Amino acid sequence: MRVAIIENMKNTPLGALGIALEEAGAEAEWFRAWDGEALPKDTASYDALVVLGGEQNARDDETHPYLPELAQLMRRFESEDKAVLGICLGSQILARAYEAENLIGAADEFGWKTVGLTEEGKTDPLLAGVGDQFTIFEWHSDTFTLPAGAVRLATNGVAQNQAYRIGRATYGTQFHFEANAAVVDRWRTEFKATIESKEPGWLESYPELVAQHAEAAETAGLAIARAWVQTIGTRQRLLQAEEA
Repeated sequence: MRVAIIENMKNTPLGALGIALEEAGAEAEWFRAWDGEALPKDTASYDALVVLGGEQNARDDETHPYLPELAQLMRRFESEDKAVLGICLGSQILARAYEAENLIGAADEFGWKTVGLTEEGKTDPLLAGVGDQFTIFEWHSDTFTLPAGAVRLATNGVAQNQAYRIGRATYGTQFHFEANAAVVDRWRTEFKATIESKEPGWLESYPELVAQHAEAAETAGLAIARAWVQTIGTRQRLLQAEEA
């Protein structure tokens, strides 16, 4: 199982997703697009694609000229029924790829928040195991309209499209389900000034917030990560059945 991982800024660890990929014995190949590395030129070498978050917005073509190509790469993987995952900025780029509108600065959200499932989300393979509502980490300012043909899976009062699916196994999550306690603690250390500007007082309240929310978010995040990795194996099993 080979997974292409697109990094849109440095210091974006895989957290819970990395745990799930390691459990499955997956081989991850990183593409640091933010640092000028070329994107994958073909889809044949990979079973799945992950597009991580970043500080830019999904329409920042002037400063990040690879974004249109990345959007089309996500479509190519989906058209071949390969698993695709866009997290935060990744979900916004995925929405762009399917001609949705990117709403820049329209949904400011930071910290551990509550997200609720739609009726479709309650039975979707990605989210069926997390309960009707769950706690998860958020860090975004932008959002997007739901792409035509997509299924909304999760929502809250800040961002209507917290999670959605296109086709069988192409998912966008506005929330950072990969951000387990270790990842959040790393971000707290590396982005102190940004966090204090975005959410004054959050750093001071951090120990209390961790005690209240981190364990529940970590449990939900790992369940989501494992469920997405399962979608990669599902395609492989379907192909094997067809060959048999």
